Amino acid sequence: MRFAIVGSGGVGGYYGARLVRAGHDVRFLARGAHLSAMRERGLTILSAEGDFTVPVRAEEDAARLGPVDVVVLAVKNYDVASVLPQVKALVAASERPALGGPGAAVVTLQNGVDSPSEVAAAVGEPTVIGGTTYMSTAIHEPGVIRQVGTLHRIVLGEAFGDTSRVSERVRTLKDELARAGLNVEAVADIRGPLWEKLAFLASMSGFCTAGRSAVGVLREGPFFREMFREAVTEVLRVAAAEGVVTTTRAEDVVRFMEDLPREMRPSMMVDFDAGKTLEVEYLQGTVARRGHALGIPTPVMSTLYSVLIPHARGTRQG
Repeated sequence: MRFAIVGSGGVGGYYGARLVRAGHDVRFLARGAHLSAMRERGLTILSAEGDFTVPVRAEEDAARLGPVDVVVLAVKNYDVASVLPQVKALVAASERPALGGPGAAVVTLQNGVDSPSEVAAAVGEPTVIGGTTYMSTAIHEPGVIRQVGTLHRIVLGEAFGDTSRVSERVRTLKDELARAGLNVEAVADIRGPLWEKLAFLASMSGFCTAGRSAVGVLREGPFFREMFREAVTEVLRVAAAEGVVTTTRAEDVVRFMEDLPREMRPSMMVDFDAGKTLEVEYLQGTVARRGHALGIPTPVMSTLYSVLIPHARGTRQG
């Protein structure tokens, strides 16, 4: 199966390198120093599960990648719009893709719940497979991806059309990724898992970034657990109001938070410290806006959104 990785940072770089090592035909879309290093020295993964380096094919222009079967979209939410022309070109260039359909399938791996619709508006709903991933990775230096811990998990499912059962193409893709040694789960309807992850991530990233503290420090506070539980509950209420079925309870998310390492810092806090753009609009913001539109109160999430939105563009943008 031929893969194109659009966004070769922590998530795309890690999964792409694992697919290369398993023998798949993988083409990477990258830029800048990271692209140059990948071309010259290959792509290196540093992990507690073992370090490795693979030679890769990396380009800056999608037109040079050739036809593929699957486009893995792994850029941050705020970069999706800028890469959609490249994604459309990859979809249009595909001939007889392995998963069927008129062109390559596009797998969205962004945080939050907005990217499947945003991508579908450009390439059509039948092209999109929704996905979410759990792991901690980042570019350590150009051409090198570092994984923190050993957790890596992908959940795949349809975001549109028939979501009553696991589709054949999702099952096929899941099996292909699993054969490459990845931890993958196939679901009928990806919307539930997207909202369940959002319930944790919007809450965790919001509190840690607003408090400038790792999770262990926050857990020592007298009201943190209560406020964290309420934030999670707000997200799940908005999901239910939108007709999305979730199976995760607020207490499940609280227990997951309790088991996190004391020094855990979400990626939004890491980006804040580095002066980078933050995904505030796609995490806390999307919950606050959707809740307001549906008449669902979101006082904790709206407060976090209000506190963080002045920093959304990062210090690098002024």
